[in-house]
Amino acid sequence: MFNKVRSALYNVVGGVEALPAVAEGEDQSRLRVPKFPYARPHFLLFQQDEVQVSADHQIRPIIVPRDITKVPWQSGYAETVNAGKSEWNEDQACVQQRLLVRESEKHIPGAGMPYTYFALFDGHAGYGAAVAAANQLHNVVHKKLMEVIDHILPPLELGNTGAHGHIESSTPRGMAMWYPEKPLPADVFISGALELAFNEMDALIGEDKRKYIMKGGCTAVVSLFIAGKVFVANAGDSRAVRCSLSKPYPMSNDFTPSTERRRLQQLAAHKPELLSNNFTHLEYNPRPGRALMGRKILYRDVFMTGWAYKICSPEDLRTPVVTGEGKRSRLLATIGVTRGLGDHELRSIIHNTPIKPFLSSQAEVKLYNIEAHNIHDTDVLVMGTDGLWDVTNNEKTAEIVQNSLTNFPFGDQENSKYRFTSAAQDLVMHSRGKPEGHNWQTSDGAPGTIDDISVFVIPLAAYKREWEAWKQQNEKLRQSKASDQISSKSAQTAQSSTNRYPASANLSNMDGWFPSLDGKTPTTHQNGGTPANVPVEVGVPHLNVSDLPLAEISLEAEEVMAPEDTPSRNVETIDSEEGLTPTIGSSIPENGDKDNTDPSSTNYCER
Repeated sequence: MFNKVRSALYNVVGGVEALPAVAEGEDQSRLRVPKFPYARPHFLLFQQDEVQVSADHQIRPIIVPRDITKVPWQSGYAETVNAGKSEWNEDQACVQQRLLVRESEKHIPGAGMPYTYFALFDGHAGYGAAVAAANQLHNVVHKKLMEVIDHILPPLELGNTGAHGHIESSTPRGMAMWYPEKPLPADVFISGALELAFNEMDALIGEDKRKYIMKGGCTAVVSLFIAGKVFVANAGDSRAVRCSLSKPYPMSNDFTPSTERRRLQQLAAHKPELLSNNFTHLEYNPRPGRALMGRKILYRDVFMTGWAYKICSPEDLRTPVVTGEGKRSRLLATIGVTRGLGDHELRSIIHNTPIKPFLSSQAEVKLYNIEAHNIHDTDVLVMGTDGLWDVTNNEKTAEIVQNSLTNFPFGDQENSKYRFTSAAQDLVMHSRGKPEGHNWQTSDGAPGTIDDISVFVIPLAAYKREWEAWKQQNEKLRQSKASDQISSKSAQTAQSSTNRYPASANLSNMDGWFPSLDGKTPTTHQNGGTPANVPVEVGVPHLNVSDLPLAEISLEAEEVMAPEDTPSRNVETIDSEEGLTPTIGSSIPENGDKDNTDPSSTNYCER
């Protein structure tokens, strides 16, 4: 009874997937629950009853956000459920706007670089992996970006470059960053962060499958708007296409058994143990049957681009790793995608062979430099799950978007805010079609898709304006911080210089005194002035001996030794009517008495 009550309560407050039934007396520790309850994208603001309505397979309503401000830049989003292929819409979507900022700069207003994250996940064999990725992948991406923040965002503090052993507080485990000899652009670090995030998310799903109810796998396509560019990371057959003036520019490739046939065959050839003697890495044309045993058949191996003949043997009757062509191609006769997240427990439907070793979580990353190009107001990035692309190709997508945006002039501020939502809705409508009996047909009479459809239409011009505004603000902030640091250092230098002079020194009149030999008290020159060529440094406990031309200093005897009869090296003369006149700083005394051997002379010096 307790289990029934708990299961019913979970259905009401936790999601649509009930707890597994557990018999009375059974080990309760074996009970597992979903890590995340089923829901529609957070920006739709759905209540539980609305989730139920959105899954109507007969009507297949097209869902759009009721509050378009929940999606950045008034981007468009639309979705519809499948025609009965699965109980729930297994597509998931996520939007996040976050700030890339150092721990040491969080207290500074305006510090950090903002970025925007859009993602679509197409689940299969269950929605568990798609829901998990929608709830967690953006956090993994942020963590990976923070690990390379020194390469993406220069610090505000002068000298705090992160290099030369500097350790950022955001660096994991306090490890110093490694800087290559050859500078690398920030783009490669952002791409690397996305690639690592996909791989880590796949591993996390694998771990969670042992703890929670998390069925199936999913494809993933992510668009990251950061540093004036858009980075598109894709694993699977979802797609991103940039549309400009009715022309499409693909930003991703589809990864299916047909497009990755060579990789899969090479893996099977190098690791035949993965095939369990049930499949073959060879390709045939056509696939042989028992009637061809002992006869010539066409085949090719993984190292061949052409075809050859061989005699059909029992091994040739095994199922090829890749069967079919195009959208109908299958890996191990089971799944139609070759990259994605999850599917750790997936096995072939005909031989029970594990499929995960052939599936890859590796993301292909492409970028487009928005800052460096002229962007029109109608330029958009369209992201869609395969339900869209099964019916609507790239060219038709660009045409539909352009026509839809034309109906909403950009000067009409009141209505134009819905233009991208309308474009997304038109794309879903075109691929879904309308019900005709038990089928769905497009407007031109072609079969409509029976799959789930999810679409983003993201304006590029809005992001470019936002990026340029941030750059100006960030430049002002950096100039302000640099000015504050220079002023602070100048004040510290002045304070340090003041502390070096004795309190009794008259700093306004330095003539007439210089440090004594012991550096303790100032001593006036016997002629009443300081020689111009003698450096004066107050408070320094020693003199620069090389700058005293007329005497040699003997610290032990504490006496001044007169020089030999050699010409003074610091005497500089100018012509005058009276003859040679010494300039300031010369070694000839002002009274003209050159005899320093006469005891009565003021220049007398005892040898």
